[in-house]
Amino acid sequence: MTTSSTSSAKAVAHTNIALIKYWGKKDSQLIVPYTSSLSLTLDKFYTETSVRFDPTLPDDIVKIDHQEVAGKSWQRVHDFLTIVRNLAGMKDHAEVISHNQVPIAAGLASSASAFAALAAAASKAAGLTLSSKDLSRLARRGSGSACRSIFGGFVEWRRGTNDLDSYAVPLKQSALNDVAIVALTVEKKHKAVSSREGMNRSVTTSPYYPTWVKVAQNDLSDLKVAINANDFTKFGNISELNAMRMHALTLSAAPDFMYFNGETLTAMNEVKRLRHDGIECYYTIDAGPNVKVLCQQANLDAIVSRFTKLLGQERVAVVHAGPGVHYL
Repeated sequence: MTTSSTSSAKAVAHTNIALIKYWGKKDSQLIVPYTSSLSLTLDKFYTETSVRFDPTLPDDIVKIDHQEVAGKSWQRVHDFLTIVRNLAGMKDHAEVISHNQVPIAAGLASSASAFAALAAAASKAAGLTLSSKDLSRLARRGSGSACRSIFGGFVEWRRGTNDLDSYAVPLKQSALNDVAIVALTVEKKHKAVSSREGMNRSVTTSPYYPTWVKVAQNDLSDLKVAINANDFTKFGNISELNAMRMHALTLSAAPDFMYFNGETLTAMNEVKRLRHDGIECYYTIDAGPNVKVLCQQANLDAIVSRFTKLLGQERVAVVHAGPGVHYL
């Protein structure tokens, strides 16, 4: 890494949907996971963040969607900025201004785009020039899934064993290009159990967690084969199954918890009805109630029509593969 005289920078990063889930940290401080994961970066959901280091500031200032934040949210950004400051050998505080085009804490991976954008903007503003690998490693320190949002398209997060070898890489071979996602927003409010708490509870109390570690790695290998073979049916089946295996951990934790609500289950059942009617699609769900429907372009209109009638137009969005992080 090298340094320059940059004192401010603005970056955009897009959220991603995990097709093979990341659920559980081997090292909670460094955010090194028990399993590797695989995601697709999305085009319509993103975070735009500017960072300005200023020696006259008495402390870090964080504004998200025009609101100055405090408490845990401020602390999380402050701690991340301290990592950047330590890398750059500086002590200046920063003003962070962030705008989200994705509901926060509702299972649409807002932290992925948020910390990927923050990592890119803060490192550049601090005068660091990082490789994509090192930028991914840095983003991981803020939010695990953020390491994948550094890249566009299909991305694999290699779990590694430590800070140096746990990072994301884009898939070099991706024959499966005809993938669309119908994002269903069934709830926008903050979830009751955060991803961090949910992971910790699952790891420490679910009797099935050791099996998850083994099965998730097999799912990842199989999904990569499906992507390279342009096998959408296999791709969809594996993605749906892996999501349910992750959520089984929340149900088997102590105390148990669930990210689904009634409309989540309704949407899942509707996907199954669509498949029964000959319209191929599959669902995946992260740590929240919102559902993402995986499909191909030929079936997109029929799926959008069905869910628009069920949920209303304002809660149905179509997204495709999106780009990696970039600067403004």
